[in-house]
Amino acid sequence: MSNKVRWGVLGVAAIATKKVIPGMRKGARSEIVAIASRDFNRARFAAAQLDIPNAYGSYEELLADPAVDAVYNPLPNDLHVPWSIKAAKAGKHVLCEKPISLTVNEAAQLIKVRDTTGVKIGEAFMVRTHPQWLRAREIVRNGDIGELRTITSTFSYFNRDPANIRNIRSMGGGAVMDIGCYPITMSRFLFGREPARVASILDRDPDMSTDRLSSAILDFAPGQALFTCSTQLVPFQRMQILGTTGRIEIEIPYNIPPDQPSRIFIDNGAELAGRSARIEEFATADQYTIQGDAFSQAIQENGDVPVPLEDALANMKVIEAVFRAAESSRCETP
Repeated sequence: MSNKVRWGVLGVAAIATKKVIPGMRKGARSEIVAIASRDFNRARFAAAQLDIPNAYGSYEELLADPAVDAVYNPLPNDLHVPWSIKAAKAGKHVLCEKPISLTVNEAAQLIKVRDTTGVKIGEAFMVRTHPQWLRAREIVRNGDIGELRTITSTFSYFNRDPANIRNIRSMGGGAVMDIGCYPITMSRFLFGREPARVASILDRDPDMSTDRLSSAILDFAPGQALFTCSTQLVPFQRMQILGTTGRIEIEIPYNIPPDQPSRIFIDNGAELAGRSARIEEFATADQYTIQGDAFSQAIQENGDVPVPLEDALANMKVIEAVFRAAESSRCETP
């Protein structure tokens, strides 16, 4: 194998063309060699803009290209599993956007295909490999904030375009699927275990029926994680990680800028206004570059991918429990 893994991209979604491809192109182990769209002109335009050598007018053509080692799948949520399965059966490794599936059963199906084909498949939670998150987890594990007891997070933006896939329920739209999955996965990441129970409240858009304002409590007894996510609020994101003797604040937890340093705050609570917090700053880094190279390294060295399907399945169990709890008005078990 060459010193770089050769990647193909399924579709010309904005996440791919604006963030992931530019990030992966900066990687030491990743090379984007092909992009496909059901509209060849769109694929050709994206290829020209992003300096990608090969453009295809169908996903099938890209999967048939022997020069493609691995596939990045940024398709709408309802197409994640079908096209990841097709890519795996074509012998391609797969990095698939979050959430990995629409249901737990779909995620389990993908695990079976991975085990049968022998390729590597992982979920694209780029935050899980960023230095600020690795450091936050290290602080928690070291006991530097005492015993971790509570995590609170808010994640919101405003988008009420009915044609946007994030607002189409049948395609896996809505706040929990699009962005609530982030505080869920990062709470699990920090606690290092699965929640025993979930309680939630969802407010649905009267026209599109997607959840537009959703809040949940995850019971990590003896700790808790609380989050609110929304597709119809002022754009904002933050996470507070509270222990018995200190706290960590993640300034920009999810859309970490690739062009400026990131910061976390560690505070012992000496001043309620937070002036007692010390700042840890992390060098400018593109989380999509880090994610791509980590996945490519797993391919090259036959190691573990950053977010394996077993973890994706566990996250989907919590997501499903959030929806069930909103319907039942009771705590639900993932």
